[in-house]
Amino acid sequence: MSTPSPVSITAGDGPGQPERTPELEELYRGFEKELLVPLWTEIGDLMPHAPQSKALPHCWRWSDLLPLAERAGELVPVGRGGERRAIALANPGLDGRPFAAPTLWAAIQYLNPREDAPVHRHTQNAFRFVVEGEGVWTVVNGDPVAMRRGDFLPQAGWNWHGHHNVSSTPMAWIDGLDIPFQYFADSTFFEFGPDEVEDTSAPDRSRSERLWGHPGLRPLTHLQPTPSTPLLAYRWEHTDRALAEQLALEAEGYAATVEPGHAAVRYTNPTTGGDVLPTLRTEFHRLAPGTETAGRREVGSSVFQVFEGTGEVTVGDASWRVEHGDMFVVPSWQQLTLRSEAGLDLFRFSDTPVLERLHQDRVEITPTSKENA
Repeated sequence: MSTPSPVSITAGDGPGQPERTPELEELYRGFEKELLVPLWTEIGDLMPHAPQSKALPHCWRWSDLLPLAERAGELVPVGRGGERRAIALANPGLDGRPFAAPTLWAAIQYLNPREDAPVHRHTQNAFRFVVEGEGVWTVVNGDPVAMRRGDFLPQAGWNWHGHHNVSSTPMAWIDGLDIPFQYFADSTFFEFGPDEVEDTSAPDRSRSERLWGHPGLRPLTHLQPTPSTPLLAYRWEHTDRALAEQLALEAEGYAATVEPGHAAVRYTNPTTGGDVLPTLRTEFHRLAPGTETAGRREVGSSVFQVFEGTGEVTVGDASWRVEHGDMFVVPSWQQLTLRSEAGLDLFRFSDTPVLERLHQDRVEITPTSKENA
């Protein structure tokens, strides 16, 4: 039988706290012995007036990440046990845990030429987003899906999957998963599959795309709603065209759907119209040259990657100039403002679906200085 972790009560003499008498100290030692903690000593930490995330705003530079991933490709094999050559972003406020935010995991994954990442499955929901390159196929339940620049590839939990690089050049991409959420909920399962990827063919279109990849059309042979999207690839050409048309219509005199100069799309499940994955929301944002967004803060965390362009990002009290590939995290209830230079394309993922289902979501918008003028 394991020994219970000790409880320590360290209440101070602040507002609402009883006077620290010998009798009270004796009571607190009794609480500690029985593994009890009184709410009155902890309420400020457990029930603050507004979210106070331990995660900090932070920016990871692609120019630093990619050389380290390349070096890992030289030194670290991919195989059973380690499973993936994936290098997680560790938020500086989360005590060295490999979490970008309390509920979100993000990593750069790297695969050498002619290399397989072995098959496995897990309950965590996952996706891949390709900021540059091509040559890798992810094989999900035997369906080979090409990964190319700008493509978004979701994959629901508990599906067999492996990766195969059929090309003569290495490739890197980012992974996003709900690992921290499932880790803290104690809901994780994991299972090994074959050591080798079961189908290493390289079709131009996967079976999922042949069935589901026709915008606005749903096969009548598959009417049952699914909690996660059955479409395994959302291609860049569709995303790019949708964003370009939003900005073009705005230029022709139609009202902006979000705010002037800001086009945005959400990746959706074609069987429900909802989010592609039950625990992750994924979006793509395009800011026209010279655009500044309103300040926005919301309950829940998000991670962005710059796909193309340059600009300035402000999260809370932190600001960075960002460019191609850079990744940054927006902790819960930290205000975000984006400013583009010659234009800025951003991929975003967040934990919003979880908070919406729990009715814990909240958003606050602060107009820009131009809007206040």
